[in-house]
Amino acid sequence: MPVVEVKIGEIVTAINKTGKYIGEVTEDRGNAYLVRILAVLKHPMQGDLHNPRQTEVAMFHQRRALAYREQTNVPKNMVKPYEGEIPDYQASLREAVTTMKEALTKEETDFNKLSLQQLEELEADYFK
Repeated sequence: MPVVEVKIGEIVTAINKTGKYIGEVTEDRGNAYLVRILAVLKHPMQGDLHNPRQTEVAMFHQRRALAYREQTNVPKNMVKPYEGEIPDYQASLREAVTTMKEALTKEETDFNKLSLQQLEELEADYFK
């Protein structure tokens, strides 16, 4: 992906691992931008990043969404300018979880069942 230069303070979309977020660039770190998370567009996939959609792995990881105002390094090619309203963090997280749960219930596979179980545990924690 081509790198799009953005400025400090600019609102962007950022892909981190398998999640997608809206955030604010707070620092240029050479090959990456430091991004402060403001909203969730896509919840991260559950499981092993190196063996996607597999259940027969050493450890099936539970993957949380990045927290509100958490800062993370994102490779520059994974950052794009964002235009539009910034949704409320909690509302965006709830929508991202709901969207992922709907996708996981469309097909009954071992991966989807295990992912759904992990996501339901996270959901109980997110929205106490």
